[in-house]
Amino acid sequence: MSLAGSWRAELRKLLLVLVASGALGWGTGYTLEMLCIGLSVLTGIWLWQLWLMRRWLEDPEQAPPESAGIWGLVYDTIYGLQRENRDARGRLQSTVDYLRSSFASMRDGVLILTQSGVIEWSNNAAERLLGLQYPRDRGQPVLNLLRWPAFHEYFLKGDFQQPLQIPNATNVRQIIQIEITTFAGGDFLLFFRDVTRVVQMEQMRRDFVGNVSHELRTPLTVFKGYLETLESSELFDDPRFRKAAGQMDMQVQRMENLLTDLLWLSRIETVSEDRETSAVNMVAMLEELREELDSSHPDRLVVVEVQSEETVLGNYRELRSAVSNLVINALKYSDDQEPVVVRWEREGDALVLSVVDSGVGIEEQHIARVTERFYRVDESRNARTGGTGLGLAIVKHVAASHGAELTIDSELGRGSRFSLHFPQL
Repeated sequence: MSLAGSWRAELRKLLLVLVASGALGWGTGYTLEMLCIGLSVLTGIWLWQLWLMRRWLEDPEQAPPESAGIWGLVYDTIYGLQRENRDARGRLQSTVDYLRSSFASMRDGVLILTQSGVIEWSNNAAERLLGLQYPRDRGQPVLNLLRWPAFHEYFLKGDFQQPLQIPNATNVRQIIQIEITTFAGGDFLLFFRDVTRVVQMEQMRRDFVGNVSHELRTPLTVFKGYLETLESSELFDDPRFRKAAGQMDMQVQRMENLLTDLLWLSRIETVSEDRETSAVNMVAMLEELREELDSSHPDRLVVVEVQSEETVLGNYRELRSAVSNLVINALKYSDDQEPVVVRWEREGDALVLSVVDSGVGIEEQHIARVTERFYRVDESRNARTGGTGLGLAIVKHVAASHGAELTIDSELGRGSRFSLHFPQL
């Protein structure tokens, strides 16, 4: 029977009780009393059904009470919902068990936290890396067990776009990387990874690049000095020697530029978080850069479009280096007759510096890698322009150190747009 049919049947019962009670009362002269008795009996039946329902809901594993009419339909509906709920919980528990089993076999530490930051589950690797134990620590606030100030600040801030790397409190020589994501409407999933070896290798690479660059600079300076001396002597009056000297001088200059970029990149990568910062007037910087380019590239047109007077919090020297590299790259890879446009503007919540050219452009498969050190899109083109292959790597690191995002939009044969999106000051 449908719900509407059950309600109609129940109403008919009510009317039947009222009619029968009224007729009986009219015949005996106690109409009101008989109507009250009839309604009381009907109410007692409903209360009995409610009591049966309450007893059944307290122990839903037992079979539902047997009843007809509207009450039978209610019992059947509740029983169906309970069965669907049990099936859904079973599927959810199966998924959770599968995930926990997967996480348990991982070498990285994994924590599942509730919305309030309480530990719900952890794997064995979390015990090895963090000293936590499950199920002993279940129900404990994670901030009470992991007393790392940097982790507390990172977790409470709630911005998990970038992972956090900190020394392990129990072993300061061990570096732990922490990644946090949210799921299930607000719960937290935390991954703890030992990245000590990766950090050490990266530091060794930086030290090697810095040390080699410093060591090469001295012999290169000596070589350049003697070359200049020989060029001014009568020995190089011979055209054959003059050509060789010009080629050597060009290669020395190229090597010097490479060492300069390597040293600067090494400095940017190893700079501490407490480096000197101030409000940088980007408009004044762009005007100064344009004046310098007018002198160094008199045959080229650099257009500066200023749509905002706002400043950026950062290091002036680093920002100027990044912008200079972007503009010089645009000049190298575009026609002499085409202008390069440098634009400073606000876009929503960000301040954006864009460098736009109408040059050769970059194929899509190269865009993701052009910021890597020494990455070559075209060997012949880089040889012609004399680039070091480090300019965009410098831009990328300057952007990262200033919390900015570097975006590249380019189309082969149509030009490129390099943009730095700075967070609001």
